[in-house]
Amino acid sequence: MFEKINNCPICESSSFTNFIICEDHTVSRESFAIVQCNNCGLKFTNPRPSQELIGKYYESENYISHSNKGNNLVNIAYKFVRKITIQNKVNLIRGLKLENSVQLLDVGCGTGEFLAACIKKGWDCSGVEPSSGARTQSEKITKLDILEDLENVEGRFNVITLWHVLEHLPDLNKVMGKLSSHLKKNGKLIIAVPNSESYDAGIFKKYWAGYDVPRHFYHFSQESMKALLKRNKLKLSKVIPMKFDAYYVSLLSNRYKLNSPEYVNSIITGYKSNSYASKNNNNYSSLIYVISK
Repeated sequence: MFEKINNCPICESSSFTNFIICEDHTVSRESFAIVQCNNCGLKFTNPRPSQELIGKYYESENYISHSNKGNNLVNIAYKFVRKITIQNKVNLIRGLKLENSVQLLDVGCGTGEFLAACIKKGWDCSGVEPSSGARTQSEKITKLDILEDLENVEGRFNVITLWHVLEHLPDLNKVMGKLSSHLKKNGKLIIAVPNSESYDAGIFKKYWAGYDVPRHFYHFSQESMKALLKRNKLKLSKVIPMKFDAYYVSLLSNRYKLNSPEYVNSIITGYKSNSYASKNNNNYSSLIYVISK
């Protein structure tokens, strides 16, 4: 069953413009429409699978954040780069200079590698992961009881992270309110999402892997993210690029478009995307938003 969204998930406007039609290259090969709100600019998949149906669109060994299998060169490259990006994420949190020791909640923790790295730092960690397979793997390497749903979270944290997770969650304003309620005073909410205004998004268009329909319900720009934060009375502290994403997304996008990762071409496109972003409003392929109350 599919559900049609009649009002913008951020601002509730009913005025949309058709933006693009993309194919699900990972699982179903079905096509999905993305529309753009004429008021706040948010792009979102519409119509989209219901919560009862969406699970089948994650049933693929190529969905590595849930399977953790290095079963092709692109996934092997992902796992190699993930080690570097996990360290970058840990360094980002260390650089926040929090008043107290870190109490961290990772929402959508996948197979748990980031949480495991945080635990090694001696931080007090908790995780949420709805996928049963990924949750089992995460519990195995972290030795934590990983929660199935954000609704089951109790307590407050001075760091809450969502690494490429927010775009998957059905009710934006409800989720943001829930996250805010679990964030301590002077704590930081860290959200990483693909950037639909990036150079590589413009190059690959309907083949851009960052759209990842229908698993990605939302396709953020910096402006639509700011609109979401304003609606939920949250403050943007900093925007940080995820430069490796331009290369990985280009590899996937070329595989979708040309049935080949086109390694040299993807590296060139990734480099051009990062170069463009450095001169054009920080519009990298993916962005990390550091947020406070």
